[in-house]
Amino acid sequence: MLHSLQDNLFGNYNDIDFTSSLALQDCSWFGVDFFFCIYVRASGFVDIYDVPHFIKTLKYDVRIVMSVPKITAQGKTKKLRAYKIDPPRDAPVTWYRTTALEKIRKYGAIYLTPFSHRLAEKIDDPELQRLRCRVNYHALRFKANIMKTSSDIANKLRSEGHFMSIHLRFELDMLAYAGCFDIFTPKEQEILLKYRKEHFPEKILVPRERRLIGKCPLTPEEVGLILRAMGFDNTTWIYLASGKIFGGKRFMKPFRAMFPRLENHSMVGTGKLEENARGLAGSAVDYMVCLLSDIFIPTYDGPSNFANNLMGHRLYYGFQTTITPNRMALAPIFMDREEGHASGFEKRVRQVMFNTYFGAPHKRIHPESFYTNSWPECFCQTKARNHADHCPPDNVNDVLESQFQNKEDIGVEANNQTDFTSQTEELAGGHELS
Repeated sequence: MLHSLQDNLFGNYNDIDFTSSLALQDCSWFGVDFFFCIYVRASGFVDIYDVPHFIKTLKYDVRIVMSVPKITAQGKTKKLRAYKIDPPRDAPVTWYRTTALEKIRKYGAIYLTPFSHRLAEKIDDPELQRLRCRVNYHALRFKANIMKTSSDIANKLRSEGHFMSIHLRFELDMLAYAGCFDIFTPKEQEILLKYRKEHFPEKILVPRERRLIGKCPLTPEEVGLILRAMGFDNTTWIYLASGKIFGGKRFMKPFRAMFPRLENHSMVGTGKLEENARGLAGSAVDYMVCLLSDIFIPTYDGPSNFANNLMGHRLYYGFQTTITPNRMALAPIFMDREEGHASGFEKRVRQVMFNTYFGAPHKRIHPESFYTNSWPECFCQTKARNHADHCPPDNVNDVLESQFQNKEDIGVEANNQTDFTSQTEELAGGHELS
């Protein structure tokens, strides 16, 4: 029974009568008569992403530039300097249409930092939600060498049969953040406490309580026990996406004993990923191999942009199988086992694990993130009753070209007639974009 269940899990939901949509969207983010321009800074972004593709894909949504124009003020030409703004976390759209827009009008450019989680997930405008999907699942594409390396790894693993990928989030920073220290040695606890004090706000955390509410990342051994209870055996090929495991071999040894067929991005050989000086290529390859795998298992889905985005990405592209352990429901089962009460352990684990969607379509319910499940905003229907829910035509890019060509021509003509010499010195104040 368990082996047939394993075979069923190595599949997806391709027979669902829905496809991911590339919705039509006007260029104006703020709903005003000028473009909101994104400046692609010389950062890790350009090291791993296909920037020309990014710009081209979003050209009808937002104008993206590789350099900031110079301005003429009082007869002198200077670089445009941006006014720095610290956006509030989970800011509503109205904040950008009022506060941010006011600063753009005043200074000509703004510099938003930090930028992670600076826009509320819940937005009433479905077109803005679809724009998020176009950015995440269409515009963001890794460079050709990263895509090829990822494909080579996936093909090699799949030549042995099906394979699963696991994002093992058992690293120093996450463990320190979670406050789950009690399974470590006194020396390791000292390291974790020091890291937490240096990087996170002071807060009293009780490890046992954190574990019972599902806030502790699963240990490698716990992941292995879950897989074994679900019927996966030691012939299963596993790709491990992970940084440096805190505690090292001591924590990985039980997992390797259960599942010896483990691989990671080092299987491509030394030197293949070293051309990226910032060290981001390995993480990019991990992401793509996880996306291409038959099954993906995140062991800690929050806060984890890597895992959350992958879950949403796999759902968007064909409802691929994703197994998300319910850590809160599993915690008492593992704690009973540790205290010597192992009777019925695997049966209890199975009862928890099979009460999940496995990547199937389902309506998003709070606190589920939009990034893990963009249903229904980012999905169209092949047989929709409502015209707005119909899938776009196959030649959607041709449609966009014809619809927006006139608008671009008008915009260029207007820009050519604008006299920029009236810019004031105020535009030259603030943070320089270089």
